[in-house]
Amino acid sequence: MDWAKYRTTTYDELIQADGQARPAARRLVEYLSGLSGREIAERQLAADVVARVQGITFTVYSDGRNVDRTLPFDLIPRVIPRSEWERTEAGLKQRMQALNLFIGDIYGPQRIVKDKVFPAMLLKDSVNFRPQCVGIRPPLGVWAHICGSDLVRDADGTLYALEDNLRIPSGVSYMLENRMVAKRVFPELFETSSILPVDEYPSQLYDTLAALSPRPGDTPVIALLTPGVFNSAYFEHAYLAQAMGIELVEGSDLFVADDDCTYMRTVYGPQRVDVVYRRVDDLFLDPEVFHPDSVLGVPGLIRSWRAGKVALANAPGAGVADDKVVFAYVPKMIRYYLDEEPILPNVPSYLCHNAKDRKYVLEHIDELVVKPANESGGYGMLIGPRATKRERDKFRKLIEANPRNYMAQPTLSLSTAPIVTDKGPSPRHLDLRPFILSREDTYVTTGGLTRVAMVPGSLVVNSSQGGGAKDTWVVDLDDEAELGALARSA
Repeated sequence: MDWAKYRTTTYDELIQADGQARPAARRLVEYLSGLSGREIAERQLAADVVARVQGITFTVYSDGRNVDRTLPFDLIPRVIPRSEWERTEAGLKQRMQALNLFIGDIYGPQRIVKDKVFPAMLLKDSVNFRPQCVGIRPPLGVWAHICGSDLVRDADGTLYALEDNLRIPSGVSYMLENRMVAKRVFPELFETSSILPVDEYPSQLYDTLAALSPRPGDTPVIALLTPGVFNSAYFEHAYLAQAMGIELVEGSDLFVADDDCTYMRTVYGPQRVDVVYRRVDDLFLDPEVFHPDSVLGVPGLIRSWRAGKVALANAPGAGVADDKVVFAYVPKMIRYYLDEEPILPNVPSYLCHNAKDRKYVLEHIDELVVKPANESGGYGMLIGPRATKRERDKFRKLIEANPRNYMAQPTLSLSTAPIVTDKGPSPRHLDLRPFILSREDTYVTTGGLTRVAMVPGSLVVNSSQGGGAKDTWVVDLDDEAELGALARSA
């Protein structure tokens, strides 16, 4: 692999501006440089075959066909030094602590609203605020047990928080599968490099869920509630259920009895369920409380949860903080609840409900990324510099009609990393989604899911929009130095 012609106009995760490998990526780049084009092609093919055999799929909606396809996996990993990751991990734990305190406060005394730190109008118009959850205190006071926070790096190397996904975050199975594939195609590097592991996540998730059981002391019965095989993330649902050794169920497999306990139908008769890891949206979770015609949920499930007979993760109502407008207030939440300065900066944001910000957005829409408050997967947003005049005019009207529902951010020059192409390594923009488990001691995955735009110049990395993925290596340079010294002395 020849790096002589590799060029990028922004910060690159592997290669410095002078063309040399970054210290944490040096061993990887040297190794790749020693492989022939044929060897690279064979290893990429092997990775693609493994992905197909394992059934690593995702539904792509952007092409209008709504069909499953293999998630594109690029051979070249993203590399992060452990020293940088430790600070990032601390910042993610800080964010989640503040966010859980915020959610609990919103469904409780609402001190942050009364103290005018968080605007009452944002809460009033929130589509994810659930009045049915007011007054509830879930186990350990945790509402968002599983979060996937998206991080991006700008051209100057600063790592920013882009958004926090607290409703039904997905993608962790792809992180785990990417590592498995990388180990198969780069066994030599895993033997000689100090790459921190990620494979403990299923056991960490199991322990997080088990700690919520309303019957402490007994082995809990845990079920993952899926909308079914036609859901875009069904591969992940099945993968995680199998990895944790828990039940994979649909709504019709569960029922709530007169004692308010939740039961699972089995061939041996009803079995009580203690914890439901739900991958079904709030509004479809319980037809007694939300959409009455939902067939995805379980009638009475919220009643069972309110009675303390079953635990739900994530808790219903946690999505009140999964709002791109609310996101802009996370630094204030950290200062308000924790009396600390944010470790991870937010991407600067303009909130269209604010008259001054709205005026700026309308006048500079061709320079900004405009996002609706509650869409996900890259849908419904406008990338101003790449949009047509007609698209920009349409968004101006949308913003003026419903300013609460829109926010904007600068078009960052996202960092890049090389991918394998027929013409050699070529830069592509990417982001990073680490996963955070909130409990008595917060756990953060080592690295996370690196999503990469497979189209040159594209800033859209979402799998549902055609993006791909890379393995993410957090490398301990101190350990590697010790390994090198031992090898030299031997």
